Amino acid sequence: MDWTDLIDVAFDVLGGGHGREARNAAVRTVEAVAVPGEEPVAATAGRHPDHFRRGALVLTSHRLLFLKDGKPPLPVALGAVTDVTVVRTRINGEVLKVVALTGAHRFEDVVKAEPFAERIRAVAAEARRREAGAAAPAAAPPPADLLDQLERLERLAALHGAGALTDEEFARAKRRLIG
Repeated sequence: MDWTDLIDVAFDVLGGGHGREARNAAVRTVEAVAVPGEEPVAATAGRHPDHFRRGALVLTSHRLLFLKDGKPPLPVALGAVTDVTVVRTRINGEVLKVVALTGAHRFEDVVKAEPFAERIRAVAAEARRREAGAAAPAAAPPPADLLDQLERLERLAALHGAGALTDEEFARAKRRLIG
């Protein structure tokens, strides 16, 4: 499978409204940010909570990328992934949650989320093995309570950035959370 095939799969899952030019732009975007040795693995469609319309979730041998409307991709390094889960909700459909050392990422209304999550888990494990062979032994993943605290901090920052919290409210909530 090459980049064009992978993007075609993602756009087919996304459905109508995406012409050949949009597909070509997505291929160019992915090829521009690809690192040496990075190979396409799988693709599906989903929605990032910050966006109304769906985008393409593209899994490579090194990263998970979220592509939407020709914008720069949102990358998640697979070597840093510590957990991948899928939950089903009435409002948001199948929700894919990817927790990495760099933060937590949530994708809603994901098409065939569980098989895609399994692919992420497998490719992330391979990426960690590859990185461990190239570097010193990696530290153990952070405990679940630290990951939960990081996720809460991210939510606070998002609320603050959206204007739902004042600077003072944000600082107070952050202090309370950190302890």
